[in-house]
Amino acid sequence: MTPPSRDQVLAASAGWVGALLNVLPGLGAGYLYQRRWKAYWITSILSTAWFVVGAALGGGTSGPEAPQNQLIGLLGLVLLSGVTASEAGLAVKRVREQLNSDA
Repeated sequence: MTPPSRDQVLAASAGWVGALLNVLPGLGAGYLYQRRWKAYWITSILSTAWFVVGAALGGGTSGPEAPQNQLIGLLGLVLLSGVTASEAGLAVKRVREQLNSDA
């Protein structure tokens, strides 16, 4: 018995679960569910870079601009999670359509 291919594993996963996991528990968790390691590491690197840039640019900031910096940081992470959630759902849809057209 041969193991399932990468596309078969992705097609068997629920797209909504991958999308939800990319939003709720943390960035990229849906990619772990879908076993998409490259996408997971790209997301991890981007979110880490967002934190590092935010810390570097806002380092030592206090006073009235501190809440604005926090809001910008949060909005960036929400945007990243939204993009990864959409991509996770679309990837499942794309692979299922491809497998159905090949059959």
